[in-house]
Amino acid sequence: MNPQEIKSLILNSIDNSEVQVNSEDNVHFETTIISDSFNGKSLLDRHKMIYASLGDKMSHEIHALTINALTPDEHEISSK
Repeated sequence: MNPQEIKSLILNSIDNSEVQVNSEDNVHFETTIISDSFNGKSLLDRHKMIYASLGDKMSHEIHALTINALTPDEHEISSK
């Protein structure tokens, strides 16, 4: 599994999203996802959406995933 594959899975599952995925070893990943789909959702619900998009790859091909899931407004505030 590589960052581009993870990015594609998330993009195909979460509408209107911007996705960045980084990894130095293709086992430990860090991702930032910005999407309107996160509006009104708790952090836990956002993570569940992302895990659902990755399916069984979370238990087999991805050892660790750091998630930063933001709405566009949250991203704008955090970028200042």
